Amino acid sequence: MMEPFIKDRETFLSLDGFTTINSSIIAGFTVKNGGVSTSHFSTLNMGLHVNDDPADVVANRKICALETSIPLRNWVFADQVHGSRIVKAEKENRGDGAFEYEAAIHAADGIYTDKADTMLALAFADCVPIFFYEEAANLIGVAHAGWKGSVLNIGQAMISRWIEAEGAQLDRIHAVIGPSIGSCCYKVDDRVIEEVNKHFDPVEEVPYKEAGAGQYFLDLKALNEALLVKAGLNRENISVSGRCTSCEDQLFFSHRRDNGKTGRMIGFIGLKEEGS
Repeated sequence: MMEPFIKDRETFLSLDGFTTINSSIIAGFTVKNGGVSTSHFSTLNMGLHVNDDPADVVANRKICALETSIPLRNWVFADQVHGSRIVKAEKENRGDGAFEYEAAIHAADGIYTDKADTMLALAFADCVPIFFYEEAANLIGVAHAGWKGSVLNIGQAMISRWIEAEGAQLDRIHAVIGPSIGSCCYKVDDRVIEEVNKHFDPVEEVPYKEAGAGQYFLDLKALNEALLVKAGLNRENISVSGRCTSCEDQLFFSHRRDNGKTGRMIGFIGLKEEGS
């Protein structure tokens, strides 16, 4: 499978998979370089909630927004809580959380919209970003899936919301699983695996391998891919990044690798106005 995230500029990896379906989509995943932050936030920290200088974070976000041609005042961020709540962003939500964390959409780990010139953004530092697009209803969305959001099946929550509330067609929903920590670097315990196992029959292949007594290497991307398929998505409509945020230390922040003292990337997706 081809890598869906392409390094074609300094500040973010471009997600090209959706643009072949709709050229108005602009989506990507930021890296750690090209910004103004200092210390362990060096240099393109996008998180307002990690004790970086807020002015530096806003400056970093403006650098990225300039490259997307959608101004930061039209970006929408969420207060992420490792849950599975999905919220639709309307025009009046533009700017929520873009300049002040307290103004972000409250307690949501999935956001979507059908409004053009609105950029959706969530923060990551090892967790799985899942990007969504439905070509008939022209819906776009992004979800944040750490192990908690994954076992809460946030991917299915997005799909169900689109079908029930937006009239989306299941066979026209596409998903891309973005860069996150890989099974090479992500060891978990029995407590996590017990939750994972609730989604798999005993005869099914599981997305983890034993790493010792009560320890397992968990593949969060494979887990979310399996859950999307179980939710009814066509496997051919799902793409998965091979990039590991922990391994690629020159490119990404990593909460686990950096012992929690690190910045954040953002996964973003938006629809450009026609003619722009």
